[in-house]
Amino acid sequence: TMTIDNGKKVVDVHVRAGLYSSDTIFDYSSGYIATRLFSRNACFIMKINKNYIPDVKEIGRQAFERQTMKKIYSPNNVWVQFQSDSSVFGKTKDWLIYGRPIERLCEGLPLYH
Repeated sequence: TMTIDNGKKVVDVHVRAGLYSSDTIFDYSSGYIATRLFSRNACFIMKINKNYIPDVKEIGRQAFERQTMKKIYSPNNVWVQFQSDSSVFGKTKDWLIYGRPIERLCEGLPLYH
């Protein structure tokens, strides 16, 4: 499921797939994306690259298209592969940078950048 808050410029994506379940937050205000993988009990954070990540309005438009036209093809699918080296636990400074929505998602978990 996907929730889009245009006012706060935050997109929240929930994937419920048993062992592969995850939550992802696109926080356009802070400029970061965080993915929490439940199977790994960890959060992966990356900076939004506007060349590859669509704007919040574009994500909403694509979600609407996919919902109404189940088999629409879009070249704008986003796939990310993380190759993490080490993790840190979020500090106050990190949460100021990443923003409140990401803090709520990842607080208390190892962060991989």
